[in-house]
Amino acid sequence: MLLRAAWRRAALAVTAASGPRPAAPTRGLRLRVADHAPQSAVPSDTATAPESVLRPLYMDVQATTPLDPRVLDAMLPYLVNYYGNPHSRTHAYGWESEAAMEHARQQVASLIGADPREIIFTSGATESNNIAIKGVARFYRSRKKHVITTQTEHKCVLDSCRSLEAEGFRVTYLPVQKSGIIDLKKLEAAIQPDTGLVSIMTVNNEIGVKQPIAEIGQICSSRKVYFHTDAAQAVGKIPLDVNDMKIDLMSISSHKIYGPKESLGTTLCLRRSPVVIVIELPQAGFEPSGFRQGLSLAQAGLKLLSSSSPATLASKYDHRRISKLSERLIQKIMKSLPDVVMNGDPEQHYPGCINLSFAYVEGESLLMALKDVALSSGSACTSASLEPSYVLRAIGTDEDLAHSSIRSKVSHCSGPWSQCWVPVLALTHPQSLLFGSPLWEMVQDGIDLKSIKWTQH
Repeated sequence: MLLRAAWRRAALAVTAASGPRPAAPTRGLRLRVADHAPQSAVPSDTATAPESVLRPLYMDVQATTPLDPRVLDAMLPYLVNYYGNPHSRTHAYGWESEAAMEHARQQVASLIGADPREIIFTSGATESNNIAIKGVARFYRSRKKHVITTQTEHKCVLDSCRSLEAEGFRVTYLPVQKSGIIDLKKLEAAIQPDTGLVSIMTVNNEIGVKQPIAEIGQICSSRKVYFHTDAAQAVGKIPLDVNDMKIDLMSISSHKIYGPKESLGTTLCLRRSPVVIVIELPQAGFEPSGFRQGLSLAQAGLKLLSSSSPATLASKYDHRRISKLSERLIQKIMKSLPDVVMNGDPEQHYPGCINLSFAYVEGESLLMALKDVALSSGSACTSASLEPSYVLRAIGTDEDLAHSSIRSKVSHCSGPWSQCWVPVLALTHPQSLLFGSPLWEMVQDGIDLKSIKWTQH
């Protein structure tokens, strides 16, 4: 403390002696501050005083969430003062970090009803899904060569399954019903004597459909098949218990529950009863305590600890509030615009994820028109593709409607202004685009669009 105080006094003395700070250069970065948003650095050619800038209303929370201030407060001490390597067993810095990491395991485990010894910190949800799917399949490949998943899984899960197919595994991609929910009878029929793993996500990241996870877990348990679920969009939003739902492996991500978006802060839950064994992946080392080596595991654990604490405290209240806000938003739009379709099951559905298709309006044009609201037309991992969403196509959505879909998310950060401002924008721009759409004119003339044979140039 004495050294720190001396350093602070010396810095102040140097600042005072140097006189006023010189003017900013004519080219560089300038902070533009908005009343409702954090500071952001933007390029500038002139050095003028900070000005107020209105940023778009953020409603793409399915892609990533803003950092909760409580998360930042919980993380700061371990980024500044308690920075030891948790694997250093010979000094206090390592002991402090190890104790913090174990506390993080307990907090995350309590969120999903798991044992703290089952919690493993990884570099991201993609790695967690890769370890779960490839690790189980490769370990049991001598007698289990079959994997089951669905056509609407996250892209990293589908990519992992395609990788296994290249290694000689058989993968069944189960279709889903028009509601987006799988048929449990088809799942039971697809399980074979050599099926080793079933991987089905809890809440879909594009249409928000909730799969019957407890029933799937019961089927897998009775057939002695391991069950993995990608719960990145579900943890902290709906109640989950790995014991009651008979989940063997679960993937969680911190930046989906108002944690940081850095490369760490994701959990893979590996059950100890029944014992789940995975083979080590070449790109991931295993720590001395049993799994997944990494220098910054304490930071990963604390990111999930600080993210899961607000999620635990607020999930029930937030779910009721989000349900009301979401219902109000959907009703305002669907009552005022013709031919708006809600994608996904309206009942078995997480209310915070809203996916609407505006008929006869091109989705990308609508996104460009709604520049005052940050929205997306699908998963962030496939947003660079011009192809319509494979999730919407899997539930039987026509290609023209799949092209005109918009995904928005209501969260606990959504205030009352979003329920007034967003419907106004959502009602104004689709109408202007609709009246200028040649497809709409053809429909008004009584032409069936499905009867048209489009020519590609």
